Amino acid sequence: MTDPSELYAALEEEIGTVLIGLEDQVGLLTIAALTRGHVLLEGVPGVAKTSLANVFAQATGLEYNRVQMTPDILPADITGTKVYREETGRFEVQRGPVFSNVVVADEINRATPKTQSALLEAMEENRVTIEGDTHDLPDPFMVIATQNPIEMEGIFELPEAQRDRFQLKVSVDLPSKDDELALIERFHDDPTLAPEDVEQVVTRDQFRAAREAVANVHIDDSIEEYIVDVVERTRDHRDVEHGASPRATLAFLNTAKARAAIFGRDYVIPDDVKAMAEPVLVHRLILSTEAELGDADRAAVVTDVLDSVVPPGGGEDAQVPGAETPDAESAEQD
Repeated sequence: MTDPSELYAALEEEIGTVLIGLEDQVGLLTIAALTRGHVLLEGVPGVAKTSLANVFAQATGLEYNRVQMTPDILPADITGTKVYREETGRFEVQRGPVFSNVVVADEINRATPKTQSALLEAMEENRVTIEGDTHDLPDPFMVIATQNPIEMEGIFELPEAQRDRFQLKVSVDLPSKDDELALIERFHDDPTLAPEDVEQVVTRDQFRAAREAVANVHIDDSIEEYIVDVVERTRDHRDVEHGASPRATLAFLNTAKARAAIFGRDYVIPDDVKAMAEPVLVHRLILSTEAELGDADRAAVVTDVLDSVVPPGGGEDAQVPGAETPDAESAEQD
């Protein structure tokens, strides 16, 4: 199963034996895993954010560790520390939960900024430093962090530098009525159903081969230019104080290739870029103070940006709804 589309189909089918209505989220997790990305899962309590991460790890056969983030958790509780062994007379490294293929940082915004920053080196460099010594992390390595968007007390909002290191932000919404009814029926028939019931459907070798196939997906120069135009447009949008970084450009490139691959194509089309725009950009945009006070929505800004950039083969130049143009400025001065 070296074909990414076959891998995705197997994961979706197996995860669907436990979870219902999360096909889009499974697709985005697969894209991130195949491109060495990290994911920020956001949703209200009880929508199976942690279970989704757990069953994804089970189905891929990847080693899984979960860290419940709290205000009193320390960086060493995540990365590890050195412990003195009296029997040997030496200090030995006691590795923390970050030494795993899939690390779930549950309610990451409940941890202090110092502890949140302990994940920065791991997410960016795939290694951690423990009391001066550097240790490589397993390959593959993926951080899935969850957060609750409605909780405002006792939390520490992720700083921009931390958010930028998450390749994708994935929203887990409340289920539809039909999905919730199906959920009731499933757990009525099997009340003990749990993430551990998901079987591994992918081997490590198959996963690595699929990852290599994604890397070889063709992307035309015109689509690369389209990606850059979209990212640049976030930087001059009227509601945005700071737009997306070059790291976002690379995230666009990698995830668009992965999306093409899991849908059975060996080339990227503009729709791949459009589909990845919100999960790649929405958490990276820093809105202006005026936009924040006006309750501007980041997802709406992303839509506005996409509408203002003409995709390859899209025809003549489009109007730029969100950008301040010289003509507009001149009209205001007149």
